[in-house]
Amino acid sequence: MSPEQVTVVVPTYNERENLPDLIRAVTVLGYNVLIVDDASPDGTGDIADRLSRDDHRISVLHRTTKEGIGPAYAAAFDHLLLGNTEVVVEMDADFSHDPADLPRLVAAIEEGADLAIGSRYVPGGSTPDWPLHRRLVSRAGNLYVRVMLGTPIRDATAGFRAFTRTALTRLPYQDAEASGYGFQVEMAWRAHQQGLAIVEIPISFKDRKRGTSKMGLRIVAEAMWLVTIWGLGRLWRTLPFTRP
Repeated sequence: MSPEQVTVVVPTYNERENLPDLIRAVTVLGYNVLIVDDASPDGTGDIADRLSRDDHRISVLHRTTKEGIGPAYAAAFDHLLLGNTEVVVEMDADFSHDPADLPRLVAAIEEGADLAIGSRYVPGGSTPDWPLHRRLVSRAGNLYVRVMLGTPIRDATAGFRAFTRTALTRLPYQDAEASGYGFQVEMAWRAHQQGLAIVEIPISFKDRKRGTSKMGLRIVAEAMWLVTIWGLGRLWRTLPFTRP
């Protein structure tokens, strides 16, 4: 697959410290980049515009309000499906995802996957910067997702993933209920429901060195609440007296 057929989507909110270096690390691999900025007050959007003027492979989608990563990705998918992109990659802006792993995700798509997930929790994956309690909480959350939603995905909360164009057209991303990182769980679950070919590629997930994390208690609570609702609904539909 030609690198020109791949677009890496990078949602941003106050990422001026990371964005230039990250975009250079992606474009050196030959991929296109779509930066989706939610009206960052720190000037990230202006930096994105400057980068796009200097490189035709970089484009910017400006949004007027901060609505969360789910709506940002949905807007990006809508935009890219109007063009010629064949593979869409989701990637954080803070270097927690190593740009050097991008070709491995793309290769998994070339080998037949509809969705390739950069996973911390398959053999070879790791979270080297995390203390033990954070690893336990994250693993427990992913176990809860697997049990409640009945998916085999080890890292459903992962934000580093690649979709084929066809896979995106089969996913109800425009109607997603989650706006935060629960969006990642929801799309992975919907992909499993659709019978899409999903593979997990081991990655090393690093903590950001610059800037401030956007992950907060509200985002975690939204994801867990929705997983509970979805899971209870799934279990209810399996009960004998709920069947026609």
